[in-house]
Amino acid sequence: MTQLDQTEGQSPFPVVNNSDRAAIEAAADNASAIGGGLPIIQYWAQKTLSPQGPQIWQTLFHKSACLSCAWGTGRQNGGFINELEEPLQRCMKSVQAISSELQPGLSDHFFARHTISELQQLTSREADRLGRLSFPVIHRAGSDHYEPISWEEIYQLTTAGFSLPPERVASYSSGRSSNEAAFLLQLMVRALGSNNLADCSDLCHAPSTVSLNKVFGTSTSLVSLESLRQADCVVLVGSNAPANHPRLMNELIELRDRGGKVLVINPVKEVGLVKFGSPAHPLRLVQGEEIASLFLQPIPGSDLALFVGIQKVLLERGWVQFDYLKAHTENWQAVIEQVAATGWEAIVATCGVTLTEIVAAAEMIHSCQNVVFAWAMGITHQANSVDNIFSIANTALMTGNIGKPGAGMMPIRGHSNVQGFGSMGVTAHLKDSIREALEKLLGKSLKREPGYDARALIEASDRGEVDTLLCLGGNLYAANPDLTQAKRALGNIDTIIYLATKPNQGHFHGLARQNTIIVPVYARFENPHKTTVESGNNFVRFNSPGKTHLKEADLVTEIDFLAELAHRLHGDQPIDWRRLHDTRYVRQLIAQTIPGYEKIGEIDDTNAEFTINGRIFLEPTFPTPSGKAEMQPTPLPTLTLPTLQDFGLSAAQPALVLALITGRSYGQHNTVVYKEADKYRGMPHRHCILMHPDDAQRAGFSQHQRVSVRGDAGQLDGIEIIFGEVRSGAALMFYPEANVLMKARIEPRAGTPAYKRVPVAIFAGAV
Repeated sequence: MTQLDQTEGQSPFPVVNNSDRAAIEAAADNASAIGGGLPIIQYWAQKTLSPQGPQIWQTLFHKSACLSCAWGTGRQNGGFINELEEPLQRCMKSVQAISSELQPGLSDHFFARHTISELQQLTSREADRLGRLSFPVIHRAGSDHYEPISWEEIYQLTTAGFSLPPERVASYSSGRSSNEAAFLLQLMVRALGSNNLADCSDLCHAPSTVSLNKVFGTSTSLVSLESLRQADCVVLVGSNAPANHPRLMNELIELRDRGGKVLVINPVKEVGLVKFGSPAHPLRLVQGEEIASLFLQPIPGSDLALFVGIQKVLLERGWVQFDYLKAHTENWQAVIEQVAATGWEAIVATCGVTLTEIVAAAEMIHSCQNVVFAWAMGITHQANSVDNIFSIANTALMTGNIGKPGAGMMPIRGHSNVQGFGSMGVTAHLKDSIREALEKLLGKSLKREPGYDARALIEASDRGEVDTLLCLGGNLYAANPDLTQAKRALGNIDTIIYLATKPNQGHFHGLARQNTIIVPVYARFENPHKTTVESGNNFVRFNSPGKTHLKEADLVTEIDFLAELAHRLHGDQPIDWRRLHDTRYVRQLIAQTIPGYEKIGEIDDTNAEFTINGRIFLEPTFPTPSGKAEMQPTPLPTLTLPTLQDFGLSAAQPALVLALITGRSYGQHNTVVYKEADKYRGMPHRHCILMHPDDAQRAGFSQHQRVSVRGDAGQLDGIEIIFGEVRSGAALMFYPEANVLMKARIEPRAGTPAYKRVPVAIFAGAV
């Protein structure tokens, strides 16, 4: 493999010799009995005592929100402080993200020395470790290199691209940027007459938005951090919080300390959800704290059946809060009738959880006064994800656990400002209230028809119906199922503009037909503007200005790039687009147009961060037409798997079909990989499949054997079998590498792919 040079002279291709591999595998085979613990301290010491350490500490204390998950901390009055004024609220993922952004910049000869063909061989981790993007480049049709480009040519090409018919232009965004950039992006695109505002949330929590809005008239968490502190039970479904939202683990530890209970539902028995050691609780850092009071492992995709089972126990034992349902819900009779008519045999067969376990779960929920129901992508990445969340909502309503302190529905969002982008109107399905406010601001009617969400954008591009795409962060290529289709679809677009801080695989595989432009931008803590972001619990944080460590870099802020582009497209009508370089002015426009964000118009004067109005429900009155929650019946899913013959394999050969869960490793954030090994799952590298020993032995496979894994879109060879605590009939592989296996099975109401139940065949094939 060709070794690419870096500014520090390091190869992005780490060479793993035999002794190193043995050490990695030994660490994996002796995986810690707890999540977190001393390895967190060791990692902090390794990073903060390194030559990069002073920069990391300076950034950790910078007054800006965490770069990582939507539970991340960081406030105007201190980088370690959360919304309840509590100190020491930083996690290892925050350090990983900061360290990655503090890499040296790419040298001006880097792209001249390395071809696209070479760069396409890089893994996600290798691409990230190349360093920071520090000057703008373009890939032109017919070339095998990126080359430098002037800012004037960038604006000319981008302006020309966005001057085409509005139905043929689109944007895609991630939660890495600010509310101000998000608002400006959607305002610019909608003023063109396009609603093609795809977002990374389309690929993760769109089902949460759809289902919560249908039932409660709101699309975000109904629970604040303060309210969570009043819960005596958390039902945590389809989440690997120890890896993806470590700060949430402190809340679960403290809940257990005050006598509360945690019901964990996950097909994979993650060690950190059994026991976790947090640096915020140093006396139990080594031994850890028990997290799960009860751990259930359903068949992937069957969570709905499990919740219907819990509801059936509540109904049969007289524990349903009928007075609450009659006073505060609609359509409850249909839900109760469906639960009563659903037989136990079908429930148990569908979810794969015993009746005894279902009863224990129902008893736990009933025994608690205040229950928070939380979920992540194990719920949303299913073909029936909207119904999944309906079933959780029904359970919460049947027990009276909505609309009071310490109770409610709490989707656990991923990227740190992904919820803020939705609030700002970056969506293909704009709320009427925001549209009407934007029409007043722009002085004209806006298009009513929905635009492209992320999957619809890929499908339209695959049909040749998109000419120009601007990507504000993210990695649209790698985040999609069927990477072959994603690459082909992006290759049908004439012009793609990527705004990014670091290279990723999408910059090398997601090449446009004519011009692919990479625009280097500032990281959040470097941004010279004051900006805001929104947490997953509806709290708006105010980020102070910063400066970059890249002394000679030619960077632009996202705000400045979008404001200049908008001015070139729209002139000075119907608003002064160049005035949008001033983020204070942008915040004043947000206050005028985004419901609940009225206080942002004064934040420059008050410095007062705030919880968004109208989202936290402490009484059971909801912004639905009736003021009541609208319960939804939830039919049991039919969960079957193809046969070996469906994959073109013989039933006589050593092979089996499993439901594959694709997920992130413990050393990963979205598509960015920080560590190749995942010691908590005992997986020494990223080309592994985690299987139940009984499944492997039934097919005649042994641990560490190399096999082939085939889906309906592709095949991966040389995959190492690792035995782990995944339920029988299921398996786990890492995203995004496994995305090549699957075609997109879409939840039609939300547009989100079923990444967590992918039928695959495992067989002894090519190595």
